[in-house]
Amino acid sequence: MNVLENNKNVSPEEFYKNFKEKLTEMYQFPTEYLFKFIIPNDQEKQAEIFRVFDGLKHTITERDSKNGKYTAVNVNTAVADADQIVDIYQEVAKIKDVIML
Repeated sequence: MNVLENNKNVSPEEFYKNFKEKLTEMYQFPTEYLFKFIIPNDQEKQAEIFRVFDGLKHTITERDSKNGKYTAVNVNTAVADADQIVDIYQEVAKIKDVIML
């Protein structure tokens, strides 16, 4: 599941175009942006997400679900512009079983 599932009538290209426009309206860049994900409690999945943020200044917080099956991952990172946010979400969307919030 990802952010596109709630927007089934919109193509991914249109979704990300609209998302970028909203980001540009809401934020003054450069800025700090908080990415939120829910992933299976799996070290390999965590590593895949963390690799997306390699080379970026960021802080990560994690919290396991009550039953331990899932992990909530928050990544706060400095971004240069809305394009960078969209690029990061598109990279994370390639990772199976990640829920992007």
